Amino acid sequence: MVLTDDTHSVIPRIMIGAPRKSSGKTTLSIGIASALARRGIDVRPFKKGPDFIDPSWLARAAGRECRNLDYFIMGRHGVISSFCHHARGAGLALIEGNHGFFDGQDPEGNDCGAAMATDLGAPVVLVVDCQGATRGMVPVVLGHLAFKGGETIRGIILNHVASARQEQRLREAMQRHVPVPVLGAVTRGRGAGIKERHLGLHPAMEQQDWAQKIDAITSMVADSVDLDALLALGRQALPLKSPDPVSATLVSRNEPRIKVGYAMDQAFHFYYPDNLEALAEQGVDLVRFSLLEDDHLPSGIQGLYIGGGFPEMFMNRLEGNVGLMQDMARAAADGMPIYAECGGLMVLAERIHWGDRIARMAGVLPVEVAMNSRPQGHGYLALEGTGLTSWPGAGVRVHCHEFHYSRIIANHPDVRFAFRVTRGTGVDGRHDGLIYRNCLAGYAHFHAAGHPGWAEFLARFWRQGLACREG
Repeated sequence: MVLTDDTHSVIPRIMIGAPRKSSGKTTLSIGIASALARRGIDVRPFKKGPDFIDPSWLARAAGRECRNLDYFIMGRHGVISSFCHHARGAGLALIEGNHGFFDGQDPEGNDCGAAMATDLGAPVVLVVDCQGATRGMVPVVLGHLAFKGGETIRGIILNHVASARQEQRLREAMQRHVPVPVLGAVTRGRGAGIKERHLGLHPAMEQQDWAQKIDAITSMVADSVDLDALLALGRQALPLKSPDPVSATLVSRNEPRIKVGYAMDQAFHFYYPDNLEALAEQGVDLVRFSLLEDDHLPSGIQGLYIGGGFPEMFMNRLEGNVGLMQDMARAAADGMPIYAECGGLMVLAERIHWGDRIARMAGVLPVEVAMNSRPQGHGYLALEGTGLTSWPGAGVRVHCHEFHYSRIIANHPDVRFAFRVTRGTGVDGRHDGLIYRNCLAGYAHFHAAGHPGWAEFLARFWRQGLACREG
């Protein structure tokens, strides 16, 4: 139910959904965000789900940070609160759905795109893949309109249309039988697609021609979609009342600010902007550096944060950056606290194996990792604390996600674990969060909006060291 409050201004908003994945949601969302931003409209992009890659494109298209909205890792309260906070004052909040509009983990649909559109009071534009069909798409759309949550669908975009004749027949069928308007028809193969690989789309960070790709997509959408009608639809949304935010304990004024180096480059760029902002609120000054380009760690830092990414795609360059790898190993030996997620874990290992290729990494962790042809952990991850770290606490359950093709193939007996896995895979199907000396590394990706204590814990970790508890 949409909660209204006259003291809150209306946030124009729409969700881009589709009957199934790979229907073109991301491409159209990029084009809509970019085309409207170029008109001077303040577009705030959002992505349903925990994905890092689609937001990297949406952020560049809109010229604004893209925020993730996910029920499992943030909770319903966190989703609505985060949306209201980051969308306030927007010319248009654009939410890209994930998977199919009614797809989700919950058989009752409480976590699907329709549920989120209902919770956020967002009119939905349904992207329909029309390859090889005309009138046959009508029952697909009518079925969506008739299903629970389908009343949020207020417009249709016909995608992958092969010819003007097919478009005409589609439009005539929709106009005759479907009670919502067609807002556009996009020709198949026009513009520039974004290539995919083992973790989905190629991230924008890795694409030297990302601006040209966005230009091509923007031109395609501007020519094919009635942007004025879409914007008018977004402005029909009702006011949305924000729940009280859940926040971490703010850092004491007596606590000194600390400098923490964080890796950000083509190989390591999976960071939620909310997490970086939450760390700043805890007195952490993040100093950006590149594991690919820099010879040494930034001077004066007191800790390291190495996020996820694609170290396997750059393993030879990483191996060749001997100076920085040795710097990390020395810093770890001297007791510098290091926190790493997924790709960060991989670069801290002794070696990465991928087929017949082996590359030496930093050797901070006494483990080796191997890439596989199939995902080793993919989806939502539920963990509970073992009690060896101050957060989340022994037996306390936390929700996060994982997506990795790598697995640990050699593990030192001195390694301990911060978490037990209750859902998902983690490091070995039973544990995640390797603890070794003053390093904490795992496959889990946390989101501060769902776990405010995470940022507080990390700031304390970097100030004081891991301070693992025995037993």
